[in-house]
Amino acid sequence: MVDPVTLAVLKGRLEQIADEMDATLFRSAFNPIIAEAHDASHGIYDAVTGATLVQGKSGLPIFVGAMSFAVKTVIDKAARDGAPDDGDVYIFNDPYDGGTHLSDFRLVRPYFRDGELFCYLASVGHWHDVGGNVPGNYNPVATECFQEGMLIPPVKLFRKGELQQDIVDICQANSRQPGSLYGDLNGQINALDLGVARLTALLDEYGAKTITGAFVELIARAAQLMAANIADLPDGTYSCDDWLDNDGIVDEPLKIALDLTIARDRMTLDFSRSAKACAGPVNIARSTTVASCYVGLKHVFTDVPANAGVLEPIEIITPEDSMLCVSAPKPVGGYTETILRIIDVIFGAIAQVAPDRVNGCAYGTINALSLAGHRANGQRWVMFSFFGGGHGGNPEGDGLNHGNAPISTATIPPAEILEAAYPVMFTQWALRPDSGGPGQHRGGLGAIYEIELLEEQADVFLFGERGKYAPPGVFGGGSAAKTTFGFEQDDGIHTPPMVSKMVGIDIRRGQKLRLETPGGGGYGDAYTRQPDMVARDVQLGYVSLDAARNAYHVAISSTGAVDEAATAKLRATAGK
Repeated sequence: MVDPVTLAVLKGRLEQIADEMDATLFRSAFNPIIAEAHDASHGIYDAVTGATLVQGKSGLPIFVGAMSFAVKTVIDKAARDGAPDDGDVYIFNDPYDGGTHLSDFRLVRPYFRDGELFCYLASVGHWHDVGGNVPGNYNPVATECFQEGMLIPPVKLFRKGELQQDIVDICQANSRQPGSLYGDLNGQINALDLGVARLTALLDEYGAKTITGAFVELIARAAQLMAANIADLPDGTYSCDDWLDNDGIVDEPLKIALDLTIARDRMTLDFSRSAKACAGPVNIARSTTVASCYVGLKHVFTDVPANAGVLEPIEIITPEDSMLCVSAPKPVGGYTETILRIIDVIFGAIAQVAPDRVNGCAYGTINALSLAGHRANGQRWVMFSFFGGGHGGNPEGDGLNHGNAPISTATIPPAEILEAAYPVMFTQWALRPDSGGPGQHRGGLGAIYEIELLEEQADVFLFGERGKYAPPGVFGGGSAAKTTFGFEQDDGIHTPPMVSKMVGIDIRRGQKLRLETPGGGGYGDAYTRQPDMVARDVQLGYVSLDAARNAYHVAISSTGAVDEAATAKLRATAGK
């Protein structure tokens, strides 16, 4: 057993290795989705099971949860093909074998110590374009994975330290942005090189036996703490249902349903009542579902260390015919929308038993938007980005305005970076008034993005959600605003027939797109919000006078102060 002081030191040192790997890729990547938005992640994984040992704090936790399955895929392949060699690096993006969607490329490297396999290091990053029917790959009308991009199974990018250039050539030949792909790939390779150097230095200092003991102890402690947290909650089954707008093919809602059962120190997450596999690209593989549960539970039980021990006291049920457990060739490009809904139903279920641990639901969609065309010199350009919204109100205060989705610690790419890289101009980038769900603690505000095209022509698609079903609040909090999207044509402003998804939009120079994103759900009864807080919201432009009166029953005078007499009268009649 490792003594507690040494264990704490090693925990920090190991996390620092993963953090440095994150930073190396963020600083060297070519595409803004990695360099600015930090859509990538790194970790250290068990040599036998692939279980997560250590994860970085700057990347996407959803990747780290899924990567344990990806590493296990490499372990199984190595067992079939013969043991891995020192210097090997595997590359793949198979979304059904420990992946998420085709844009996310994984590099997995076995790490050897004194000739013996010690662990695996892994890197994952969202590449800008990997082929498929639409630039940027979030094809909202895909009915099979082949329409979403190239699919690379686990193959060796390096063999005993020697780069297999033909693999690089194949990947570049299938991308509309081969230069960006090449830069991102080399950034991931360098991140793994740095991880090897840092881990070697740590092992030189402490020895393999001590580090192995730390891995075992950290996982055991996470499992024990998770079980103790569950045991503190009353036994019972708590259910929550939510919906996706549609699958992009058939305009019908898709239910994500959770029955969460607590029995002593064990928890079961049963998704059996969820929709069956659908035609469009909002399906996910089981590995992605498990990773989503990992992230959702880490939001609820924040004191549990982030490693494989989190899931030891948890059983996750996903029927084989469910949209949460698909296999090839079902399309999975829009996985982000579905995993966000999984996190929402986890929040909704836990709110029934422990409202002090959860938030109102966040805005619940990344609103993947792509513009692509050719510059005057014939050069191809592809602007793919995701956009922010409000986070839910929480037990301690209001939700975050204009944050990123709770599947990550990523950031929204800045307007200045996007304008510098692509022929577009943001004519509006602002908070969206009245978009946060009312509550004792208000949901954070969504945003308004208005984009004008500066080149001659561009093809546009949107892959979003929450156009029909608003992000709900918890503990009596109100729902937030829904997604709205409009695009300018010669005859006026149009909206997508399926509200939040559309492909094949053609715009010309000077025409604009307008995306208004949801806020977060509220926390607690809006009528218990302090009137002076409502007045402050009105003064800041977060809440309109009408919303102050109707949603909060607070009257604001012409000077911007609370009209106490009118407010008392409004609140006295609330609910009557």
